[in-house]
Amino acid sequence: MLAVYMTWFLTLSANLSREAKFVNVLDGTGNSISSESNVRCLSLQNKMEDHQAKPLTNIMSMSRVRSITIFPPAVSIMPSLPMFEVLRVLDLSDCNLGKSSSLQLNLKGVGHLIHLRYLGLSGTNISKLPAEIGNLQFLEVLDLGSNYGLDELPSTLFKLRRLIYLNVVLNKVVPTPGVLQNLTSIEVLRGILVSLNIIAQEHGNLARLRELQISFKDGNLDLYEGFVYSLCSLHRIESLCINCNSEETSFELMDLLGECWVPPVHLREFVSRMPSQLSALRGWIKRDPSHLSNLSELILRSVKEVQQEDMEIIGGLLSLRRLWITSTHQTQRLLVIRADGFRCMVVFELNCGSAAQIKFEPGALPWAEAVEFSLGVRVAKEDGNCGFDLGLQGNLLSLRRYVRVLMYCGGASVGEAKEAEAAVRHVLEAHPNHPQINIYMKPRIAEGDHDDDLCKDVVMN
Repeated sequence: MLAVYMTWFLTLSANLSREAKFVNVLDGTGNSISSESNVRCLSLQNKMEDHQAKPLTNIMSMSRVRSITIFPPAVSIMPSLPMFEVLRVLDLSDCNLGKSSSLQLNLKGVGHLIHLRYLGLSGTNISKLPAEIGNLQFLEVLDLGSNYGLDELPSTLFKLRRLIYLNVVLNKVVPTPGVLQNLTSIEVLRGILVSLNIIAQEHGNLARLRELQISFKDGNLDLYEGFVYSLCSLHRIESLCINCNSEETSFELMDLLGECWVPPVHLREFVSRMPSQLSALRGWIKRDPSHLSNLSELILRSVKEVQQEDMEIIGGLLSLRRLWITSTHQTQRLLVIRADGFRCMVVFELNCGSAAQIKFEPGALPWAEAVEFSLGVRVAKEDGNCGFDLGLQGNLLSLRRYVRVLMYCGGASVGEAKEAEAAVRHVLEAHPNHPQINIYMKPRIAEGDHDDDLCKDVVMN
């Protein structure tokens, strides 16, 4: 009912806007705008085949347009960019502007849009930005996400001192030294790949940063210390995502964060995709739990190991709604998800590989809608859980989206793996909410495998 009402409301709003000549929607079936038009917002939605589409006419009327949204099929009816003299918003997201496009839009005129505040180029297949983008001195939002051929940005872009939001493809764009510190208004910086010595020297000057998603291409103790020191000056950080592409990465950075960095009280998201130990997180919580009182999302993709104490400490974070942890060198063979923890958890994902089994106490995860967990079949058998009872029967009653089981069969027989899969699936299929069920056998059992064959171990990645 809500969806019907929203559709009706949006349609009514669009119709009223058209009547007031404030919004115009063009679909390529005879497009023209009166020279006396008062149109401020323009949406291009081509319904015709490319060869049938009619280009826009009466271009003089474009001079008053403030906002343009172009849907992918409508690139063919898009006029030249310099025609839009006072344009504030230009959204070309998902339009093919790459070399393979027969309808390539010329971005060279973008430098004439000196009043532009928002430029959406996500998913446009561009591989290069024109240097004249540096002319857009009022630009506040630049979205370049999902452009996997874009390896560098023009240095002129980093002269945009009013830029608040910059999003690029993770691990792709490497800024030159000395330019990041010029983005003095930046609040959201996503995807930049940098050398640690650059970020350590420059990002401490970006005092307004609220969201930082960054990748390192090198690493050593001195550089880690510089990064942590500069991070301490970013008092407004709400979301921090750290990646590292260096093979030399050790646990030192997370250890330093645990010892020297005090998370701001408004931190709501922390993501680490580099080797780490949970000792850093334990240090923050034990030192002053209030600093993580607003943390709602915690993702640790390469933790050395998870102990029962860790689960109970993390379970005490009262605002946590999403948890995703992957351990690589697990030693504790049994982890129990207690009923008195994770009281607000909505999405719970814990992968400890083949070295552990995970069980759920009655009443655990009372609000979880989606759950993913691992099961080491051999460990369960060796520790006496021959029926593969994981506490799922009549439990996790809020499940409604999905449940995924990563079933590690290495060291167990094919017959034992099949038995575990059947037992877990039987319980999950009886769930009253009928969530989507996915059980991934690692390794996959081939059709010709015999029950007494041993499954090979799978290396965690």
